Amino acid sequence: MIPRHVLLLALVFSFALIGVEARAQLFETKAAQAFMIDAETGSVLFSLNPDALIQPASLAKLMTMEMAFNAIKSGRLSLDDTFVVSEHAWRTGGAPSRTSTMFAALKSEIRLEDLIRGVTIQAANDGCIVIAEGMAGSEENFARQMTERARQIGLEKSTFVNSTGLPAPGQQTTVRELVMLARHIWRNYPSLYRYYGEQEFTWNKIRQLNRNPLLAMGGDGLVLGASEQDGFGIVGSAEQGGRRVIAALSGLKDDKERAEEARKLLEWGLRSFERTTIFADGEIVGQAQVFAGTKSTVPLKAEGPVELLLPIASRDKITARIVYTGPLPAPVEEGQRVGQLKVWIGDTLSQEMPLYAAESVPIGTLPHRALDALKELAVGWLR
Repeated sequence: MIPRHVLLLALVFSFALIGVEARAQLFETKAAQAFMIDAETGSVLFSLNPDALIQPASLAKLMTMEMAFNAIKSGRLSLDDTFVVSEHAWRTGGAPSRTSTMFAALKSEIRLEDLIRGVTIQAANDGCIVIAEGMAGSEENFARQMTERARQIGLEKSTFVNSTGLPAPGQQTTVRELVMLARHIWRNYPSLYRYYGEQEFTWNKIRQLNRNPLLAMGGDGLVLGASEQDGFGIVGSAEQGGRRVIAALSGLKDDKERAEEARKLLEWGLRSFERTTIFADGEIVGQAQVFAGTKSTVPLKAEGPVELLLPIASRDKITARIVYTGPLPAPVEEGQRVGQLKVWIGDTLSQEMPLYAAESVPIGTLPHRALDALKELAVGWLR
């Protein structure tokens, strides 16, 4: 089997981009799990135990809203459609439940838009269940569809047992997948995402304020949650100067610590990074070795300009590598995808982008191939 080569990428800057591999985080948090990205590029800005399984609690409501938003976008539902409040929805998530509720009246009919506002602003459990039953006939059927939909949009670990996030065996997610879900909602449903930023909602003559503390700190959503097992959690987003960051945190001790840690992380993400173009469109990024070709290497380039989000104050903690499986067997065709450019911030893999052959390398003559075979045999013994 041809071994995997990891080559240091030589980048010429006014600062040392290569040569230092830090093993410390650039930001400290009290959260047990945390994950933050730049919303536009998907670049990872902070990562702490991002794939640990946690109970989502009310953070699961993000998936319920994705289901409703997707149905609206596809035309299967409209904001003016109405759903009936069943006894199950009323008892499990309504006033008798003593949980987060929009106080929907038993057997009343409620517009979908009002249900959405109840969920996004008040984290209403009754609103979630009414939507679930209205869309799938039962909350159990809806939960199965939530998990199926999660897989469709790339969430591989998240599993949902109900629409609310109320405690249930088997319900799980990760902070990485919660951020992926929040970004998906922001990108695909911009006209509906706005509900997360509304300050208040009055239903059944009861006025309730949005519980998300980030709204008072410059954020615009998304959702809070808390479980006995995993403590207090949040998925939040904020925008400043044309840049948006999305973060999820879990494992905090109370709502005060949750608000403060989320605020600090989001502010750090917005203030501590800047976008830098390091290679222009079509510029050669590096070289890959070629086996049995007319040339021993092939130049590599990205699909467009290579732009990175770099920490302003800690650029000595950036490491970049070209990663590919090689040497590449000839022939190599121009435009063929042959590897990736990977960029680490400290010990966090921040950004990945595919690299392509910038030119073709045909199969070499018999002497070329024989010489390469001898070289590979010799190098192979040393690997």
